[in-house]
Amino acid sequence: MGSIHTDHSERRTSEVYENRNNLPQTAPEASRTDGHIRFDIGDITKLEVDCIVNAANRSLLGGGGVDGAIHRAAGPKLLAECRTLGGCQTGEAKLTGGYNLKARYVIHTVGPVYRKDDPRCEKLLYSCYRNSLELAKQHGIHTIAFPAISTGVYGYPAEEAAAVALAAVRRWLAENGDYGMEVILSCFNERMYEIYRSVSGKN
Repeated sequence: MGSIHTDHSERRTSEVYENRNNLPQTAPEASRTDGHIRFDIGDITKLEVDCIVNAANRSLLGGGGVDGAIHRAAGPKLLAECRTLGGCQTGEAKLTGGYNLKARYVIHTVGPVYRKDDPRCEKLLYSCYRNSLELAKQHGIHTIAFPAISTGVYGYPAEEAAAVALAAVRRWLAENGDYGMEVILSCFNERMYEIYRSVSGKN
């Protein structure tokens, strides 16, 4: 498995760094749920992983938030490839090249728009993570970074979304223990990082 390099410019100064390129020698204890999942604060587009996941809309033609950031960082060839995919249904996932990103691939998944008391929301969000991991495995991907899917304009409460993400990832890793996948849950700010830490400690 290749090493994972991260932009830690937004990390807290209390964390311990190793002597190589300011990378952490090990992830902080509080930021690691087990040997295969860790949390990261920063710009997902700058992660040196095999694949980053895009919280896309159903058209796959770009949008705001992390979707727009990934398209801008990857360059126009990403949009050109997305135009050939025919969109994507909620909960499903499709793969493209990474183009100008450090990641070789982008997996695009469409999260649900949150509706309170609608059980389909949880199932669809769970499917985003599971289907993305299955697609990653099919393409020989061993390091993958996820944003906090649906927690932006789609309105999914961050604590609930974090619990779904961790449940989906942990179950997939348990079922594919011999594959060798490392999952980064990328946090766009300190609040999301603390939510993942808190939810991880409860489950």
